[in-house]
Amino acid sequence: MKVFVTGATGFVGTAVVQELLAAGHQVLGLARSEESAKKLTEAGAEVHRGDLTDFESLKSGTSVSDAVIHLGFVHDFTRFEEMCALDKEVIETIGDTLVGTDRPFIITSGTALFSKDGITTENDLSANNPHPRIATENAADAVAAKGVKVAVVRLSPSVHGKGDVIGFVPLLIKIAKEKGVSAVINDGNNLWPAVHRLDAAKLYRLALEKPFEKGTRYHAVAEQGIPFKTIATQIADRLNIPIVSLNSEEAVEHFSWFTHFAKLDNKTSSEETKRSLGWNPEHPTLLEDLQGSVYFNEYQ
Repeated sequence: MKVFVTGATGFVGTAVVQELLAAGHQVLGLARSEESAKKLTEAGAEVHRGDLTDFESLKSGTSVSDAVIHLGFVHDFTRFEEMCALDKEVIETIGDTLVGTDRPFIITSGTALFSKDGITTENDLSANNPHPRIATENAADAVAAKGVKVAVVRLSPSVHGKGDVIGFVPLLIKIAKEKGVSAVINDGNNLWPAVHRLDAAKLYRLALEKPFEKGTRYHAVAEQGIPFKTIATQIADRLNIPIVSLNSEEAVEHFSWFTHFAKLDNKTSSEETKRSLGWNPEHPTLLEDLQGSVYFNEYQ
C-alpha cells in the first residue's frame, strides 16, 4: 500500500514511517523543509513537498495514495485553539478528497480529551467536550458521515521513548529543573495513560491493515493509568530535588498552561483496541524509560 503520512518526520511519525516500510508498504511523507525532505529520503520514503496549511498539496498527496495517516499537528500552545481549527480543516480537506473511495484514513487524537470519572473506553465519544482539540474528533465524524473510511487513533498523554524532547515528560523535567522542585497537585493521585512510541507506531500500521467500520476509535494506551505522583517522584529522585504538593492556585504559578495536564485524571482502557487489532504492547513502560537513560542523559 502507498501511504500518505503527515507529520512523517515527527517523534511518532518517524516511528510510523519505519513501521510501514518494514512491513512492505510505500510511504509518501509530507515535508515542509529541506531538512524534513532529507530525513524522509534517508529513511527510504518518498517526499511530498508542502505543509498543513497548503491544502492543494494535501489534496494531491492524498489523490496519489492508497491510504492516509494524519499525524501532523502544529504544536503552538500559544495559539492552541487556532491550531485545533486548522487540524479540522486539514481533516476536512483530506476527507473530501477521499469521498467515493474505500481508502482508509487514520486520524490522530488524544485520550486526554475524555477525562471523566471511571475509565474511558473506545466507545466514549463526548463530542460536546469543551476542549478545543475535540474539533479533531468532530471533523473525523463529519468525514465519516460522508462515507469515508475513517478511524481515529487516540494517543496517550505520554508517548515516550528515545528521541522524546518536546513531549509532556521532557516538559515536566524542564519545569522541575527550573523551579528546583518536582510538583504534584493536591495528592497527585490523578492518572496518566502512557504508551511507547514504537508500540504506538505498530498500532497505526495494524489499524491501516485490518478492516474497520468507519468512525472506529483505537486507544494507543499500554498503561491505563500511572499516578502523576509516581512520575513526579521519579523525576525528583533522578534530579535529586524535593517533591512538593501544590494547591490549585500554586499549581498555576508552577505549571502555567500545563496545569490542565498536570491535574489530568484520564484512566483509559485499550482492551477493545487490543482485541480487534491483535495489538500487544511490548516495549518499555514509562517508568522504565524514566529509570533508564532515555530522559536523563540530556537533562543531568
